[in-house]
Amino acid sequence: MAESTSQQPGAPRSTRSGPGIVLVSVYGLLALAATGRSVLQITEYFSRAPLAYVLSAVAAVIYIVATVALARGDRTSRRVALAAISVELVGVLVVGLASYLARSAFPDKTVWSHFGSGYGFVPLVLPVLGLLWLRRTASSPAADGTTSAAPDGTTQGSPEADGPGAAPSR
Repeated sequence: MAESTSQQPGAPRSTRSGPGIVLVSVYGLLALAATGRSVLQITEYFSRAPLAYVLSAVAAVIYIVATVALARGDRTSRRVALAAISVELVGVLVVGLASYLARSAFPDKTVWSHFGSGYGFVPLVLPVLGLLWLRRTASSPAADGTTSAAPDGTTQGSPEADGPGAAPSR
């Protein structure tokens, strides 16, 4: 059965439509890759770099949470996605920098080490795209047909703006 595309005015657009489908897919793929890598690293090589491998597992959990939250797309899920993706961005920046400054703590590549270079820098770009997508699909008065005030105090986009005393349109 097809999902209804009608929305209430002011309601956020779905995070799982249009480019959101690609975003959810990339998050899902990265969740699988990060989970697989962290499980292997923790079970086989944990003593070599415990902090790095635990952080890799944390990244995997964050990717799973972000994937599910973006795929669900309801109000609560949007908040969860915002939190997860924000933590992801901070994580990739902090771990990326730490992996250059404390090389001995990151002897092997992890998901976020070197800003995600082992994954084509997707871990660095993905949270930025995710946050932009959440912002773009958030409700906005201009997008749902309501009025907005212009700097001069007049309203734009309302039928009343064309009432008596309004300048004729050309």
